[in-house]
Amino acid sequence: MGMEIFDYEDIQLIPNKCVINSRSEADTTVELGGRRFKIPVVPANMATVINDDIAKWLATNDYFYIMHRFAPETRRAFIETMHADKLYASISVGVKASEYDFIDDLAANQIVPEYITIDIAHGHADSVIAMIKHIKDVLPASFVIAGNVATPAAVRDLENAGADATKVGVGPGKACITKVKTGFGTGGWQLAAVRWCAKAARKPIIADGGVRTNGDIAKSIRFGATMVMIGSMLAGHQESPGNILKIDGKTYKQYYGSASETQKGEHKNVEGKQMLVPYRGHLADTLNEMQEDLQSSISYAGGRDLKAITKCDYVVVKNSIYNGD
Repeated sequence: MGMEIFDYEDIQLIPNKCVINSRSEADTTVELGGRRFKIPVVPANMATVINDDIAKWLATNDYFYIMHRFAPETRRAFIETMHADKLYASISVGVKASEYDFIDDLAANQIVPEYITIDIAHGHADSVIAMIKHIKDVLPASFVIAGNVATPAAVRDLENAGADATKVGVGPGKACITKVKTGFGTGGWQLAAVRWCAKAARKPIIADGGVRTNGDIAKSIRFGATMVMIGSMLAGHQESPGNILKIDGKTYKQYYGSASETQKGEHKNVEGKQMLVPYRGHLADTLNEMQEDLQSSISYAGGRDLKAITKCDYVVVKNSIYNGD
């Protein structure tokens, strides 16, 4: 392939001369689908990360969100509720026949969600291409995000089918065991995959999975992501779905992959696992911290907004950035 293979911990971005007096001057906003959001971060559309209440709070506070698809019968009411509250609606769909009926029902009733994410583990598929075309046919005003993919060919195929953005990442997530169960995926080279796909893309890329630190958000932006989808780091909050557990005086919350037994309620085609994540307090505080760290990243990049990060130099340090810790 003749490409450099690296992941988040293998990269360090190189500082440029700072041109702002305070990081608070740095603009972290990003535009997607005609709306501007506070930060280029979207919580993963997983049942342990997002629910209706969190979605409503995020939309109200100018954050991007994608509602998960694990309670399919509630989606129409969810869109209607968001619209009644003058908020944008962003939902997920699969590719089964029932999903075509759902999309047709929305179209027939003129219920148009602003964003629709087609969310399949292996998104470079004829089934996904067909669903993109169907949504673009009957709900042309909806912004369609399609994925998940790992290659430039996949990005091109989905964009050519009509996708407005593609989601890159196959199995790099903390609760994902696709890499172990199938031998396939972007685990260990997710950041290189984002770069490879972004070079081929004409439309926005959402980097999905493998982000373990706030610095990884800046690295994703550097290599071409417009948005960064974050799972484990945005689970475990007071507001997050799931039970709070105390073990040896420490507080945790449940977190599990979308293709896990816990999610599916059955033991077949399992590509996700259940785990505990440390309890993290309030979601608003974590998102604030992400914004502040990104403002610092912009100041190190020598600019005033996210564009500066895309232009800075980097070095490949191969797993050594934690050696001194």
